[in-house]
Amino acid sequence: MFASLLLSAVTLVADTIRYEIEFPDRAHHEAAITVRFPATGHDTVDIRMSRSSPGRYALHEFAKNVYAVTATDGAGRPVAIHRPDPYRWLVSGHDGTVVFRYTLFADRADGTYSQFDGWQAHMNMPATFAWAAGMEAEPIAIRFAMPRGSGWRVASQLVPTTDPERFVAPDMAYFMDSPTLLSPFSLREWTVASAGRVDTIRLATQHLGTDEELDRYTARAKAVVAEQVAIFGETARYDHGTYTFIANYMPQASGDGMEHRNSTVLSSSGSLARNEMQLLSTLGHEFFHSWNVERIRPAALEPFDFFRANPSDALWFAEGLTSYYTPLPIRRAGLMTDAEYAASIGGTINAVVNAPGRRFFSPMEMSLQAPFVDAATSVDPTNRANTFLSYYTWGAGIGLGMDLAIRGRFPGKSLDGLMRLMWTRHGAGGRYDVPRPYTVDDIEQALADYTGDSRFAQDFFASHIRGRDVPDFAA
Repeated sequence: MFASLLLSAVTLVADTIRYEIEFPDRAHHEAAITVRFPATGHDTVDIRMSRSSPGRYALHEFAKNVYAVTATDGAGRPVAIHRPDPYRWLVSGHDGTVVFRYTLFADRADGTYSQFDGWQAHMNMPATFAWAAGMEAEPIAIRFAMPRGSGWRVASQLVPTTDPERFVAPDMAYFMDSPTLLSPFSLREWTVASAGRVDTIRLATQHLGTDEELDRYTARAKAVVAEQVAIFGETARYDHGTYTFIANYMPQASGDGMEHRNSTVLSSSGSLARNEMQLLSTLGHEFFHSWNVERIRPAALEPFDFFRANPSDALWFAEGLTSYYTPLPIRRAGLMTDAEYAASIGGTINAVVNAPGRRFFSPMEMSLQAPFVDAATSVDPTNRANTFLSYYTWGAGIGLGMDLAIRGRFPGKSLDGLMRLMWTRHGAGGRYDVPRPYTVDDIEQALADYTGDSRFAQDFFASHIRGRDVPDFAA
């Protein structure tokens, strides 16, 4: 019944785009992908591979691993393909349907890329699936053709159907924002009650550890989730009442964490036995993003452009304050000692105070460096060691400085209250909704409204957000 109720939220029509992915040669990291595009009214179908991915701010040329491309019409007749550039295939001469097939090589399991092997199919959707310009609003259906005998299941925020291999999405944006793991993962679930709702949290973990290790990790994750929900007063209103941690803790995985609207990818070659707190830290960071960046969303990132870099001058808030709130809920949950927490924030203060890059860029300007540093690649030398301070780190320092300033000047208030105001003002909305994307001016206004002191907000932003001054951590 649950699957059928979810399916009712996504209406499949004649214009539904249909995907199928098969794994005839996963031992060599290949998948065979077929896309059936309804092309009536499109004389030429502009098929593309993404160049950017939700949660990333730099370009990643996903077309480089696509080959063995063919296109036919609905009757199976070959149709013409023209390549105007390395990222697109223009298909014409069809009968109202285009069937596009290709092979994809993928061998990096993290939040940006994909990996196919004997253990799993780890998929970031923009790195895996082609799409058609002008059809972004059409509903999507996909079949994951499981290798026989693999024991694979599906972990994803995609909407399930009564067929365990078939899932749907309301449109391309949601589909591309839905990373998916096919594997014999271990599943843990619990519920969270808030604001009159009961949401389900799922932890789907592919790992080589024991059930006891996973149970311990789940208990700690549950405690961190509870502390974060307490900050905002409710969960982030998951579109179908479920949030999924997709945890790939296999030796071949690359370290990463990537937020999505109703899920996150957590990847690491570390184990639950040896790296539990590091893994928990990434889990907490990404879960906080379900409020701060997925729904409390910078205007520059909405809507997301899959074909160019997506810069924002608010990453010091979106990523940096999330970094400030990474260790804090862990400490509040009693999973970190005062000494350990002090060492964490002390490291942040030291990095911010002593960074030479502050001479050149404010936090807003540093945020705009993201397309050059966010897993971006270049071969020419740079002077980053002297000119760059991560917006994660600087933003975490700003979060600490702002929290201390609010607590010191306004008894009974803290940064938690500002985050809750940003949530109610800019984030809280309905299904698939980003109701009021914000600008930096909106954050300043929220600080002024929350504290009741517009001069304080103006001075703080002039000095520490638009300016390059370090907050007074000792005050």
